[in-house]
Amino acid sequence: MEESINLKNIYKIIRKNFLLIVITTVISIFITAIISYFVLTPVYEMSTEILVNQNSSEEGQLINQNIQTDLQLINTYSGIIKSPVILDQVLNGMNLEMTSDELEEKITVSNDEQSQIVNIAVQDENPEVAVKLANTIATVFEKNIKNLMNVDNVTILSAAVLKKSSLPIFPNPKLNMAIATIIGLMLGVGIAFLREHLDTTMKDQQDMEDILGVPMLGVISPIVEKSGVIQKNKVFSKGKEEISNGQEEKSSAADST
Repeated sequence: MEESINLKNIYKIIRKNFLLIVITTVISIFITAIISYFVLTPVYEMSTEILVNQNSSEEGQLINQNIQTDLQLINTYSGIIKSPVILDQVLNGMNLEMTSDELEEKITVSNDEQSQIVNIAVQDENPEVAVKLANTIATVFEKNIKNLMNVDNVTILSAAVLKKSSLPIFPNPKLNMAIATIIGLMLGVGIAFLREHLDTTMKDQQDMEDILGVPMLGVISPIVEKSGVIQKNKVFSKGKEEISNGQEEKSSAADST
């Protein structure tokens, strides 16, 4: 019974403050949309793929030991790609005003497990710069790995390409507004319950019983005065006053005689 009463009160509070909850949610979505579309700077990500693969043997067959060696070298290659040895050459070639450390933060090197394909992803506010950076990093790495590791097992598999349909990876307005909807609802409901908790006025019989802790014995209905009765009482009072005044005048005349 207590649980049903609590659920009933919750429904009552939400229904009473429904407009407040809706307004809070709409404002939250509106502010998030403004920030996502007009305040935050979009960031694009472009990627290129390189293949780590030993040269074929004279019989045209790949040796399994070479494949395992390539897989073990991928972790080393990931570190070399993000090293100043490669990045400094990329910055000098593109005449970019940033340090190798700043460029390193834009780069993500990854590969699937047991895969010889390495993905080089670059993030930048300008999609054209991101494409050039990804391709330049792959090209510089391919040229320098021969001298650095004394091997020739790197090939550019897929270059980064700028597409008209390229969308920024950040921000995601739809996701942000969905999160804002949830936050707005939670905030609105929280404000509604806080408002109800701080309101100590007694509005009905149930509030009086809850606050005073005693059962209600009875209710006095309000007395409503009808306009006809009020008008009749006024006429009657006026007539009574005139009669009283007439009697006083007669009494004064009799005394004078």
